[in-house]
Amino acid sequence: MTAAPKTYDVRTHGCQMNVHDSERLAGLLETAGYVDHASLPEAERGETADVVVFNTCAVRENADNKLYGNLGQLRPSKQRNPGVQIAVGGCMAQKDRDTIVAKAPWVDVVFGTHNIGSLPALLDRARHNQEAQVEILESLETFPSTLPTRRDSAYAGWTSISVGCNNTCTFCIVPALRGKEKDRRPGLILAELEALVAQGVIEVTLLGQNVNSYGVEFGDRLAFGKLLRAAGEVEGLERVRFTSPHPAAFTDDVIEAMAQTGNVMPSLHMPLQSGSDRVLKAMRRSYRSTRFLGILERVRQQIPDAAITTDLIVGFPGETDEDFEETLRVVAESRFASAFTFQYSIRPGTPAATMPDQVPKEVVQERFERLVALQDQISWEENRGVEGRTVEVLVATGEGRKDGQTHRLSGRARDNRLVHFAVPEGGEHPRPGDLVQVDVTYGAPHHLIADGALSGGVYSVRRTAGGDAWERAQGEPGGKPAVSLGMPGIGAPPAPAIAASACQTG
Repeated sequence: MTAAPKTYDVRTHGCQMNVHDSERLAGLLETAGYVDHASLPEAERGETADVVVFNTCAVRENADNKLYGNLGQLRPSKQRNPGVQIAVGGCMAQKDRDTIVAKAPWVDVVFGTHNIGSLPALLDRARHNQEAQVEILESLETFPSTLPTRRDSAYAGWTSISVGCNNTCTFCIVPALRGKEKDRRPGLILAELEALVAQGVIEVTLLGQNVNSYGVEFGDRLAFGKLLRAAGEVEGLERVRFTSPHPAAFTDDVIEAMAQTGNVMPSLHMPLQSGSDRVLKAMRRSYRSTRFLGILERVRQQIPDAAITTDLIVGFPGETDEDFEETLRVVAESRFASAFTFQYSIRPGTPAATMPDQVPKEVVQERFERLVALQDQISWEENRGVEGRTVEVLVATGEGRKDGQTHRLSGRARDNRLVHFAVPEGGEHPRPGDLVQVDVTYGAPHHLIADGALSGGVYSVRRTAGGDAWERAQGEPGGKPAVSLGMPGIGAPPAPAIAASACQTG
């Protein structure tokens, strides 16, 4: 009789960096012989997975409450089945360390942001020693991309170009938890892009805490623009995105590279945080509103159809009514396609946590609602401006929660707007990962409707390697791509096929 496979469940909170790290954690566990708990038929699943991993975020105020609430929910399962193992990784683990085991003694493993590759060994050690294992490294020893990966998508992938951050924003705890910036050599990044394309990936997002400071470690301040141009030469790579740049380090050569490189998408996420120069100074953001608006103007001069999105913080300590009015002014001038708007929350360990003049909650809430209302109106007006255009959509899974009711499919346009589109009667049905051309008929506040094909408008489908990869993945557990091996380590030479590009970019 064959023993039931050991199962895992990786639960992710936070940013795209965490999502990418979770793909690495899943790859490590599958390489160690575990299978995804969600991929098993419901009748074969236990009450919970044999290993539950929380990959945590520490940016938001309620991150602690969310983690300990989730751990509390698992305690009865652990009591009923002591063989279940619970692991906590990510930024909360890096920050709280031994506190996690003290507050939740049923946790088996705590690991940090710099040693996700240790997870399988720590689980084995905890099982053998019958006690919790806590391992937190203070600096990165192995770049995460060297680890095996179980990607969520067959046709889209992430590539880390750097980890860590050299900025000192007073509201942000990330540099303390992720460490100083470490850059990968261009040849290794390009080798990974080629490897992803070989697996059927047609869209890649370049990841870094501050992508446009890429190159600081090897002394080339123009390295990011060069990397974008080099990515444009990777055959079969149809779409390149990146997140997130910092306005203080954003240079015109990056704008030129975006405009002149065909597969770099006309979308830009540029965090503003505040429109008040006084607040920006208190945040240590090292740019001012005039510079920020100037960058947006130059982007739109060279990329007229670019959709620009942002991050905004309301209620930073000391923010006055005048400061907030400045934020409203800059947001109105910026014409963002959308914005992630947050109410400031105290993060212990950051300089802002102990600043005087913390803004009362009711004031923050009122300002937040006004800012969201303004941005929603702008987003709606910007989306209405796309009506009548033909857009290229990368068909995706999970983007349209109401697709079953509306009989539409969904995906992202080149500018990253969410598009819900209709398939005409008798029209070819695209697969996730395929590209379609459709006419936009209505711009809603947060998405586009493209029903033009129902009245004789443009509708065409281009089958892609991404669609082929999605089709192949349907035979894999959970409908996800098979685990791929990690890339060479930091000290390894670049792949011979791209050695010239590696030399050119440092």
